[in-house]
Amino acid sequence: MKRRLLGCLALAAALMGCGGSDESVIYRPSHQILPAHIKAIAVRNAINKTQQFGLEDKLTLTIRDEFLRNGRYRILPEDRSDGIVQVTIRRYILVPTQYDTVLTPTAYKLRVIVDLDFIDRAKNRILWSEPNLTGLQSYTASTLAGGITEEEARELIWDQLARDIVKRTVEGFGSVTGTSQRDVSGDQAPSEQKAPALPPRPVNPDVY
Repeated sequence: MKRRLLGCLALAAALMGCGGSDESVIYRPSHQILPAHIKAIAVRNAINKTQQFGLEDKLTLTIRDEFLRNGRYRILPEDRSDGIVQVTIRRYILVPTQYDTVLTPTAYKLRVIVDLDFIDRAKNRILWSEPNLTGLQSYTASTLAGGITEEEARELIWDQLARDIVKRTVEGFGSVTGTSQRDVSGDQAPSEQKAPALPPRPVNPDVY
């Protein structure tokens, strides 16, 4: 009798645990990971569409190193790979954010925006794209204590972007999200900003 009572109590506890409200249920959609046939990846040399020379080489090397560190997929040349990571550097925006008393910049914000495509080599098509991945670094000028150079700021951004690119590739859709197109359009370096339109010149009726 005692054993039967204990069994009923255990069954009741199990039913109570299963009968909770819908609010206690958390929906977690599965990641959209790469297809099973992709076991080796190639990292194609990045395309640089900015006016800054040499960005593509260092970014490509940093991405490859991050994939090797992650270890989920083998990294091989394109002709032996199943998928290809293609990165396009679209924007390089360096904006002074602080000045000293003689209007010399003392702090900067550097933003680098890239587009990421993954190519299914077997089907020769883009499997997915992630636009506007952004690396952002604010820093103090190297002339001040604790400051860094623009090159050192770039190195920090390469590390940021490489981690995001590997995470997006390995963990799938939703693991990393690029900035909105509106934010990209609204964030311009001084050299990219258009001068305001001049007002129309008044017409002098006495001049012919």
